[in-house]
Amino acid sequence: MGDRELNLLRAVAEIGRIPDVRITALSGFYDTEPVSPVPQDPFINAVLRCEVSMRPYQLLDELQRIETEVFRRKRDVPQGPRTMDLDILFFDDLVISDIRLTIPHPRLHQRRFVLVPLCEIAPDLVHPLICSSVKEILESLPGEERVVRV
Repeated sequence: MGDRELNLLRAVAEIGRIPDVRITALSGFYDTEPVSPVPQDPFINAVLRCEVSMRPYQLLDELQRIETEVFRRKRDVPQGPRTMDLDILFFDDLVISDIRLTIPHPRLHQRRFVLVPLCEIAPDLVHPLICSSVKEILESLPGEERVVRV
């Protein structure tokens, strides 16, 4: 919600301010259709790669702090409109699945709006559970979900 491009630029800047995080790559910005059953405006998405010297749960805490404090995100409507949604897609080859955090992100292999920008910066990255590269996963994805570079 709001100025989507400005919000995304602001989020990148905020992530860059997290101690022990260094952004090493940023994809282009993509205008995408929402995949939620909740009616809402199109999203703008991007993927960044970071070098991180903290644990995954610490990074999650920092990302959620940015969503809440900087973007005033409210989690009233599941999958509903929001000013910002920051997800951890991968964390090295780590696999985590608990009530608080799932890595790799559990639906990234089904979402063109994630795979297109991810493929831009890391096409050879191998999904540790699927054992295919991001590029291979994207090429095998059915459907016509709209993902347009801004």
